Amino acid sequence: MELILLSITFTLFLLIGVPVAFAIGLSSIATILYAGLPMLVVFQKMVGGMQVFSFLAIPFFIFAGELMLYGGIADRIVRFANSLVGHVRGGLGMSNVIGCTLFGGVAGSPLADVSAMGSVMIPLMKREGYDADYAVNVTTHASLVGALMPTSHNIIILVLSMAGIASVSVFGMILACLIPALLLTVSNLTAAYLVAVKRGYPTRGDFAGWGEVARAFAAALPGLMIIVIILTGILSGVFTATESAATAVLWALIVTGFVYRSLSFKHFIKACAKACKTTGVVLLLIGISAAFGYFIALYEVPQLTGDWMKSLTNSPWLIFLMVNVLLFVLGTFLDMAATILICTPIFLPICMQFGMNPMTFGVMMLINCALGLNTPPVGTTQFVGCAIGGISVGQVMRTIWPFYGALIATLFLVTYVPAFSLWLPSLMTK
Repeated sequence: MELILLSITFTLFLLIGVPVAFAIGLSSIATILYAGLPMLVVFQKMVGGMQVFSFLAIPFFIFAGELMLYGGIADRIVRFANSLVGHVRGGLGMSNVIGCTLFGGVAGSPLADVSAMGSVMIPLMKREGYDADYAVNVTTHASLVGALMPTSHNIIILVLSMAGIASVSVFGMILACLIPALLLTVSNLTAAYLVAVKRGYPTRGDFAGWGEVARAFAAALPGLMIIVIILTGILSGVFTATESAATAVLWALIVTGFVYRSLSFKHFIKACAKACKTTGVVLLLIGISAAFGYFIALYEVPQLTGDWMKSLTNSPWLIFLMVNVLLFVLGTFLDMAATILICTPIFLPICMQFGMNPMTFGVMMLINCALGLNTPPVGTTQFVGCAIGGISVGQVMRTIWPFYGALIATLFLVTYVPAFSLWLPSLMTK
């Protein structure tokens, strides 16, 4: 009965528009009151959930991303991407994909990615004769790669949500995400090109030459170096994954403040304020979800869910498909961090029981959550992209399917071909 009350109250709070963190907290309190447990349990679990040293990486990665967002990194990345593929048919769309991927690696946030790259690329594409729905779809889908990049704070959240279930390091999870991120980029490039050819979008002249590519790359290199610094620093043992986040902030300040000299004091204050706000929301969600996770474990939700799935089928392929569908549905209502914190303790034990490696599950979870960021009613990246493009969500959804198809194809490849996520970690640990 307590589990039913927990589920019903949580769902009802979400349906009436209560923010996710408060919906989780209120449903937990309602369950405690019904079960007759001391109210202190909620606060103990909240505080304990946030008192984890590794969580220090989250505010640092968020702050680094905001500094990159306000520091003018996007313009230089756009120039580099255009110098590579801007001359082919639909070249601006493909430049958008490459630019979003590179900036996603720097900022580690799909929302920051679509905000920065979208404000540059979407108006430019519209001026060059591209339809607004195409410009928005390319930008919002390409920005999702940021969730899989080394600077993504969601990777930290994912690894810590696995604690007690599976032993996965932050660095191992970062390595597991690199090839799927590349695969997702290739899928987005393919979708952008095919749609551009079908609609007959124009080319932008001849190839400017490798000299221009080299100059554009040199201009963008200081910003892009953050990815290399993080991976090399952790791999060599110079600093831990948590310390790499602080290093990312220091490098972002050096690049934007002293190399590019594009970070004004006003923008610095904006970056600080935005990082504080985002960090507060994320940590509140983490603390509340710790209390929620206590009830999930107490009432054996993973075991009950696993038994229900096994009553339907014993095929690992079908079990993994069912998990993907459930994650997709939940991701359309929950934000990315909330989906990770709530669903990982439920579905990871089930997938491991049917032979899935925890790192493969992690990549599958991140891609599913990214898909939710581009799906109403939450769909934060899509709402931002539509606002920049001056187009309604309904118009964008009518032509979203080629890009959805690219994302779902990547999701299935990662789910059913474990080598995409496991080859690089196994290579690095030999």
